[in-house]
Amino acid sequence: MRRWDVPGRVNLIGEHLDYNGGPVLPVAIDRSVTIKARARDDAMVNVWSDLSGAAKVSFATTVQPGDVDGWASYVAGTIWSLAERGHSIPGADLVIESRLPPNAGLSSSAATTCGVASALDDLFGLGLDRTAVALVAQHAESGFVGAPVGLMDQLAVLNGTAGNAVLIDTAVTPHTTSSVALGWEADGLVLAVIATGAHHSLADGEYAARREECERAAAELGLEWLAQAGLDATVRLEDETLKARTRHVLTETARVRGAVNAIARRAWPQLGTILTASHASLRDDFQVSCPELDVAVEAALEAGALGARMTGAGFGGSAIALVAPEQVQPLRERVEARYAAHQWSRPEVFVVHAADGAHRVPN
Repeated sequence: MRRWDVPGRVNLIGEHLDYNGGPVLPVAIDRSVTIKARARDDAMVNVWSDLSGAAKVSFATTVQPGDVDGWASYVAGTIWSLAERGHSIPGADLVIESRLPPNAGLSSSAATTCGVASALDDLFGLGLDRTAVALVAQHAESGFVGAPVGLMDQLAVLNGTAGNAVLIDTAVTPHTTSSVALGWEADGLVLAVIATGAHHSLADGEYAARREECERAAAELGLEWLAQAGLDATVRLEDETLKARTRHVLTETARVRGAVNAIARRAWPQLGTILTASHASLRDDFQVSCPELDVAVEAALEAGALGARMTGAGFGGSAIALVAPEQVQPLRERVEARYAAHQWSRPEVFVVHAADGAHRVPN
């Protein structure tokens, strides 16, 4: 049985830019999804997952959209996406184990789809490079599951390296990636994740709505990508909603560039300010935050974080905070107290480190 380990990711900065032709700076993290795969020859796929209490889901290798739902749709979608690209498989047994909190916005879906595609490529010699795996995984989510995602998450979990973020230029096809060394741990800082426990879903229409608004704004401005807009873009648009969405894309693009510069100079207070400004933009201009995320960010800043922001598509999920190690426990206690006052479920707070991307684990 072949075993693959695929990390989750946090997006350090560059939210909602991956489908707008802007730069993004995700980090593969040391919490992961493990895929175990064994070949079959009866045109059937059996899947077991700790996401479902180890219940088995079975479907044919000829599976089509609508045949499978729930968590198993990501696996079935990957099988379907491979077949759409001429890579039909004879069958497989798959076991999926996750160390990522559920509904946390840490790309468990990309880790799963990329992991299944990588494991099957390895098992059957399909000849896929990492870009091809990313495209298979993206098509599984957009064409089968129904979430019109960009390529950031897939490229992040495939191309991450320990100690580095992945800078992705989404304006070119294929997207280019490069490593950005993260030196904050050497300077006595860590990146903390606050998994709010609030519902996180990209398939409920809000993500698709934001994407459609950005496409409309780009079309009205005569642009291929909204991130290409000039400073006069918001003056040229009449619709207030489209102005706000465009303002976020413009300022977030500048924040990514500023973050890369701050990291290179080890200017951590500046990076923290950029992270916090990103959250305000996502909350006010892009309107993808929620009370749980806002309280998490506020509590982190109150606990002494240099900066904090929601990460991921929003509508729930997680926030991140750049803090000193000794501030993690006070941060945890403050967030928990604020959540208890609102009678929300207890959040999970943990430190993450930049990790290697998808890789086969030796038997």
